[in-house]
Amino acid sequence: MKKADIKNLSAEEVQAQLADAKVQFSKMKLAHKISPLENPIQIRDLRKTIARLNTELTNKQ
Repeated sequence: MKKADIKNLSAEEVQAQLADAKVQFSKMKLAHKISPLENPIQIRDLRKTIARLNTELTNKQ
């Protein structure tokens, strides 16, 4: 998710996206530990998206 996309969301939408991203991140990490993912860079990108969502949520409150 891009910065511009995140800025256009409301606080509730950011919280929903953040919860979904955290669940997806934990599943991806577990799957990577069991058998390596084809593209492990997805984990890093998702972690950065979570950080962007947290930052935007802090700015909106």
